[in-house]
Amino acid sequence: MEFVKPQSTVKAPADWFTGDVWFDVIHAGQEPSRMRANMVRFSPGARTAWHHHAVGQTLHVVEGVALIGTRDGTVFEARPGETVTCPPGEEHWHGATPDRFMQHLALWEGPGDDRPETTWLEKVSDEQYNGQRTRSH
Repeated sequence: MEFVKPQSTVKAPADWFTGDVWFDVIHAGQEPSRMRANMVRFSPGARTAWHHHAVGQTLHVVEGVALIGTRDGTVFEARPGETVTCPPGEEHWHGATPDRFMQHLALWEGPGDDRPETTWLEKVSDEQYNGQRTRSH
């Protein structure tokens, strides 16, 4: 058993996010592990750019309301305690509502080959971010 020393909180790169976002790396597995886990905190209105993951991604909402957008224009709302999975290769974005902070645990795996873990694309437009919201259930 090993207790891992926590890393310092990191400000997320402006190329990949709109608004202020910070994350704490919880786990960045070394071979043979490919597991990745970050606690991510979004300020009101902050969001990722469009992106996709080689092996998919799981988001577990801890605080606030998460907005998760898909290329068909759907913007899902997820609340604390809810978990959302994005399959491998699905282009998506996620972020906070305009009026509240949001925090989620992001879980994903490295692909174990030459593909990048995450492929970052263009920024989410205000129109996409402000699209009609829906609940998954």
